Amino acid sequence: MSPIVRVVAVICLGCAPTLRSQSGPPASPSFESGVLPVRWTDPNPDCAQAPVFRVHEYNPTLFILRQSGCTHFEKPFLYLLLGTKEALLVDTGARGADISKTVDELVRRKSVHEVNPLPLLVVHSHGHGDHTAGDTALRGRAATRVIAAQPQAIMEFFGLKDWPAEIAQYDLGNRIVDILPIPGHEPASVAIYDRRTGILLTGDTLYPGRLYVRDRRAFVESINRLVDFTRTRGVAHLLGAHIENTRTPYLDYPEGTKFQPEEHVLELGRAHLLELQEALRQMGDHLERRSFRDFTVWPIVP
Repeated sequence: MSPIVRVVAVICLGCAPTLRSQSGPPASPSFESGVLPVRWTDPNPDCAQAPVFRVHEYNPTLFILRQSGCTHFEKPFLYLLLGTKEALLVDTGARGADISKTVDELVRRKSVHEVNPLPLLVVHSHGHGDHTAGDTALRGRAATRVIAAQPQAIMEFFGLKDWPAEIAQYDLGNRIVDILPIPGHEPASVAIYDRRTGILLTGDTLYPGRLYVRDRRAFVESINRLVDFTRTRGVAHLLGAHIENTRTPYLDYPEGTKFQPEEHVLELGRAHLLELQEALRQMGDHLERRSFRDFTVWPIVP
């Protein structure tokens, strides 16, 4: 794509979901492409040799990091997005691993032509411990801001005044991300939409696994907001924070499983979001545990 066309695409992403020609239907959104792996596990895992975090380069400015099951059974996914002014790390992992060294290496590698590495902004998909355990190490890192996984802290940093209805925009430098509060799984849950790649990060709210719902009303309203948000924006991939399902439809791995040789792919799509919305609508005021092809609705009873 020529530089002129790319500039037009970025501008239009801020105001409309597609580019329109002078005649005919809307054109497809123009996103930076990337590659996802077929699998996230090694055929023969060796904890003595396995890295603490598996790093996958989706493209030169977006990295997906998966914590090893050898360190913690939750095996969360973390995301590192690079702008021209700042890097954004989404989540810091579970106990048993230090993400700071991996982030240092990646940021230095991508800042090789700069006098100083990119400063780092750390936010969280939500406040559970398997997504915030690395905060302490990163708070001591130079040129790093760690935003606490609490609604008030998120509101203050991004300038939100109406939680959870308002959506914030944040510019990492030639890379705008949208921050959408989506409580229901956890009070500080947010989704992050990367306009450059069309990737929607949904944390533990939607992923191929067990969708734990602690606040039915907040969860339903959050899914409705995500559906409305994506109605006018293209979604290349919907990426969550875990994989718990197997490649066999309707079947998940038991909680505590460290090695999942036949796990589901990470990526979902907007169709899964619509499927979840419809399932919640049908259940009404009384959610029940119900398995679907690629995820399970799992209400938590207080």
